[in-house]
Amino acid sequence: MKVAVRSLPLVLASFLCVAGMTVAFAPPFAQKKDYLSDSEADKIRDAETTSERIKLFISFAADRIKKLQYEFAHPGELHRNQRINALINAYAGCIDDGSDLIQLGVEKQQDIRDAIKEMQGRAPEFLAYLKELSAKGQAVEPYKETLDDAIDATNDAIRDAAEAIKENAPPPVRRRPQ
Repeated sequence: MKVAVRSLPLVLASFLCVAGMTVAFAPPFAQKKDYLSDSEADKIRDAETTSERIKLFISFAADRIKKLQYEFAHPGELHRNQRINALINAYAGCIDDGSDLIQLGVEKQQDIRDAIKEMQGRAPEFLAYLKELSAKGQAVEPYKETLDDAIDATNDAIRDAAEAIKENAPPPVRRRPQ
C-alpha cells in the first residue's frame, strides 16, 4: 500500500508532463496571424475562394501602407519607432501571405487570375513607396532592416505573380452545341 501512495505523485507528474508536451507540439488550428486584427482575420476566414483571400491580403497591405504614410506625416509621437516597425512587419506578412496563396492557387489550378492581376497592379505601387522610404537614409535607420525585408517580400510577390499568370491557364470555354 505504501508503494502505491508514494508513486502517485510521480505518476501525476509524468501525466502532466506528457499532456503539456502534447499541447505544446500540437498543430495550431485556425491560429490568427499576429499582424491581423480580429475583424481582418474573420474576413479571411469567411472568404469563400482563394482569389478573395488574396485580394483581402492585398487590401490589408494597402491599409498598412496608408498607415505608414500617416506615421511619417506626423512625426514626434510616443513609441513611433515600434509602431512603424510593426506596420512594416504587418505589411510584409500580408504580402507574403498573398503571395503564398497565389502559389497555392496555381498548384491547385484554381481560377485566381483576377487576384494575380490585382497583385500585379498594386505591388509595384507599394514597392515604389517602400523604396522611396528606404532612400531617406538616416530618417529610416531605426527600421532599415525591417524595411529591406518588406522590399524583398514585395519583389518576391511581384515575381511570383508574374510566374503565376503564365502558369494559371484560363478555364475552358464552353461552346454551344450545334
